[in-house]
Amino acid sequence: MERIEGAAVGPYPGSVYLWPLRLHYRQNSAQKTWDFMKMHDSVSILLFSSSRKSLVSVRQFWPAVYAGAVERCFPGSLVAAAQDAPPELLPALPGSAGVTVELCSGLVDQPGLSLEQVACKEAWEEYGYCLAPSDLRLVATYRSGVGLTGSSQTMFYAEVTDAQGRPGGDLAEGELIEVVHVPLDGAQAFADDPNIPKTLGVIFGVSWFLSQVAPSLGL
Repeated sequence: MERIEGAAVGPYPGSVYLWPLRLHYRQNSAQKTWDFMKMHDSVSILLFSSSRKSLVSVRQFWPAVYAGAVERCFPGSLVAAAQDAPPELLPALPGSAGVTVELCSGLVDQPGLSLEQVACKEAWEEYGYCLAPSDLRLVATYRSGVGLTGSSQTMFYAEVTDAQGRPGGDLAEGELIEVVHVPLDGAQAFADDPNIPKTLGVIFGVSWFLSQVAPSLGL
């Protein structure tokens, strides 16, 4: 997962996931503009393993996190991309600079599937747990990237056992994913540790579980 070589930044050729746009509008009679990216909404899934008394998350490499880390360490590395050949990022950082711990998540980009169905599909591909929509409990729906995308994410929760699982990561889709079990007795410390790169969804998910679910389970 962390063996990253030949990382390079090139011009944006267009994408089926992101669409850069500019909004023109008037606010209190003042003419304004705002640049943003249109993208799909998404779902995320928080799992509690009753077999292991742990919260389940995933650890994986994200190119954008890696490129951002390079730019913070070596300002100017993300040069203007109007070049014929993508410039290689030098000096390079180890692949671990782009690895984060997060909840399983996925884009809502398949017409005809409900949010719950998308969540179950992603739970199987990333976590390796087989779930049905009826297994899911709605946690929250919120806006993410309000200044850049304004997209919506819906978080679900489910309880699982080892009997429902298999190794996570859909190799057919090129996913290199490590399933991480966070023991409950160390979950809050894990969420609070600034030295463990993680998403806000993990922090919120831990807090929500400890306040909303753990007491009813006698944990």
